[in-house]
Amino acid sequence: MMSQKDANVSDAIVHTVNAGDGSDIVLVCEHASNFIPPEFDNLGLQAEHLKTHIAWDPGAYGVASHLSQKLDAALVASNISRLVYDVNRPPEADDAMPVRSEIFDIPGNSSLSASDRADRVARYYTPFRNCLARQIGQTSQPVIVTIHSFTPVFYGAPRPVEIGVLHDEDARLADAMLGCASFHTRANVKRNQPYDANHGVTHTLKEHALPHGYLNVMLEIRNDLIGSDRNQGQIAGMLAAWLRDAICKTGLSGDQECSG
Repeated sequence: MMSQKDANVSDAIVHTVNAGDGSDIVLVCEHASNFIPPEFDNLGLQAEHLKTHIAWDPGAYGVASHLSQKLDAALVASNISRLVYDVNRPPEADDAMPVRSEIFDIPGNSSLSASDRADRVARYYTPFRNCLARQIGQTSQPVIVTIHSFTPVFYGAPRPVEIGVLHDEDARLADAMLGCASFHTRANVKRNQPYDANHGVTHTLKEHALPHGYLNVMLEIRNDLIGSDRNQGQIAGMLAAWLRDAICKTGLSGDQECSG
């Protein structure tokens, strides 16, 4: 699992795993890290807050990394906390640099000038966007899969859903995944939960997949299910088989070997 310390080892804003591999699947983990550059002084937050879901998606990078290995697929991941810049949001979105996340105010984002925002866009969003675009551009028939996690309790309310299969206007891969979900998992799987496109969470899909007609899906995994490397590997193994099956069922299988 990528941590604040892990990300701090490198000055890179974004990194790619298995960049040269031949799979048509391109994995994306926008909220892989909780690292906040020292100049931001933790954005005024306590250190313990940075371990929670407000700063990143706990467990998501671990799942994505295991999935990258199992699928021989490229993975593009952000090395910067979503609180500094949420790369799954466009520059004009207020929550690209949130002033509040769930019940927490983010003091370091409370009075950003237009120049401050533009600087963060240039330093954090644009390099991530360009890196992902390059990876997709060198893939013959891209299938874009973004990996996220979510907290089991939000604003005090428990969330019974365990895996969310999210989509924007293009539901082809999501439909295929939902259609064969029961063959791959006993988890409580729901469409467009705990979020949907109306919450602004599908920016990566809208930016990199929809304009080109690429198959795409956003996967949300409840983070209490992926708290250890072992659990992350198990979930990744299940997702690998599920994704292969679903991609084949779309009839646009690319490099996936279909059976049955």
